[in-house]
Amino acid sequence: MTDEETLSQAEAICQTLRRDDDGVRREVLAHAGSRWSLGILHALGVYGTMRHAEIKRQMTGVTQRMLTKTLRALERDGLLIRRELDQVPPHVEYELTPLGMELLVRMSPIWTWVVEHVEDFREARRAFDSQSGKKPSWQVPVVGLGDSEGGD
Repeated sequence: MTDEETLSQAEAICQTLRRDDDGVRREVLAHAGSRWSLGILHALGVYGTMRHAEIKRQMTGVTQRMLTKTLRALERDGLLIRRELDQVPPHVEYELTPLGMELLVRMSPIWTWVVEHVEDFREARRAFDSQSGKKPSWQVPVVGLGDSEGGD
């Protein structure tokens, strides 16, 4: 299938959704495409059923709050199952649903593509940053939203 055919097929699928579904699409894309969500899906896909603490160990840098929030969002969308086992102390496990596995399988080629092209991204950023007068948007000061003098 050519790139044009792939894009045309994707557009046809998007056109079949009702307007009121648009919010769901955006929400699922926003959190399912986040670095934490994809990392969680990957960990569960590779290691199988895991406890909260085991997932946290796989997710370097994630806070307890963000991990819990992300797990709940993934559970709400049917991408993983949260199972409470009747034990003392409480024991909770997470595992991918078939829908979660399907998302993981579809995202894996994108991850591979990013890894394969990381040097291309670095070079493009160096070229962009070296152009006179251009700064990345996160470095451009926003006047009126805090201290315009640049202080803390």
